[in-house]
Amino acid sequence: MIGLADVRDWLKGFAGAENYYIGTLDSKKPKSLGVYQRKPSGEAHIAIGGLDCTSYDTKQLSLLLHWNKNARETEEKAAQLFRQLQQAEDVTIGGTRVYYIRLMVPEPVDVGPDDAGVYERVIWLDLIYERSN
Repeated sequence: MIGLADVRDWLKGFAGAENYYIGTLDSKKPKSLGVYQRKPSGEAHIAIGGLDCTSYDTKQLSLLLHWNKNARETEEKAAQLFRQLQQAEDVTIGGTRVYYIRLMVPEPVDVGPDDAGVYERVIWLDLIYERSN
């Protein structure tokens, strides 16, 4: 299983944020990237024969880029991260092989500025990964 901390640590290798969070973005520091579990949706995929015959699982995630007070810079940084996710190859997260990164939005979603005026963008993605029995 891939955990949120595993994803956070993987993103630290290329995302270029100054601060990384899982579960909650408490201090709301600029140039932060938060990794969140999305509410599960869809159906479970269980192979005929049960879990022992099921080779993959899915992690549904939301990435929150909390960047700065410049909307253009925030948009550019989010687009850069989105491209990096699109172009990722040979991905292993927390020792688990990832077969596929399914981006669930066509581009980073602008959610506007927070109460302090820091612009934010969200990327939804699913990680399809090798299931261990």
